[in-house]
Amino acid sequence: MRFLGRLLLLTVGLGLAIPFGFLALLVGVTLDPAARDLLGALGLASVEAIVSDLADGVPADAEAFSLVVELWAGLTTLLVAPPAFAALVGEVAGWRSFAWYGGAAGALAAALPWLARSRISEAALPAEGRITALLFLAGAVSGLVYWLVAGHSAGRAASPVR
Repeated sequence: MRFLGRLLLLTVGLGLAIPFGFLALLVGVTLDPAARDLLGALGLASVEAIVSDLADGVPADAEAFSLVVELWAGLTTLLVAPPAFAALVGEVAGWRSFAWYGGAAGALAAALPWLARSRISEAALPAEGRITALLFLAGAVSGLVYWLVAGHSAGRAASPVR
């Protein structure tokens, strides 16, 4: 029965942590001009083109649609994988530290783009450090929200019934 309770808490915790991570990322992108420029370069124009094509009754361009799908998949990976990994490891190990949940989720969110690179380029983007910090912040927010909901009680034994 304890397993089902923990599984429910894990699900609810992640269900709340992911939107909070998205909100933190959205606020950061809104406030940071370099992140706004990167988002525009990655596909915001494609999203606008698809929406306007669909509004006009014209089928969407296949290349623009595939770019938007790839952008969505990357964003989903950045928002779901870090808190889920921190939550699973924390639950299995029984760790209750907010530093684990916030730090691990933040570090993984910041490291994912670096790990996904196909090659190392010598000319890094000028704002790459700020974007990495923004991703860390979004991951840390999602990890800390998970900790508030479920992580602070991980590993506690059920009190015996007398």
